[in-house]
Amino acid sequence: MESEKNWTNFHPTGSCPVRDVLARLGDKWSMLVLMTLHANGVMRFNEIRRTIGDISQRMLTVTLRSLERDGLVRRELFAEVPPRVEYRLSPRGESLLPHLFSLVEWAQQHKEAILEERARQ
Repeated sequence: MESEKNWTNFHPTGSCPVRDVLARLGDKWSMLVLMTLHANGVMRFNEIRRTIGDISQRMLTVTLRSLERDGLVRRELFAEVPPRVEYRLSPRGESLLPHLFSLVEWAQQHKEAILEERARQ
């Protein structure tokens, strides 16, 4: 495959899309936030926080800002008193979902075998 030729050069300097994207999705919270927004649609900050449960306010703020900066999440501020902010997946975030679902499915299929391997070590 032509695209596989690009898989052999992962320099740590400059812009490596593989490193950049995997760093974002490989953190502890990004995938959970994306999956939560997919499952629930438009959500407010505290709804996301309650749904995930064990994420701190600060970490959710940082995660949402990062996902918004990458164009995966859209933030909409309503000029009301008090101000209302809603979050939703962007079209780019939606386009990522089939890949996340594949990864989740793979993890579920191999979870037991991986845990057994870890226990043997």
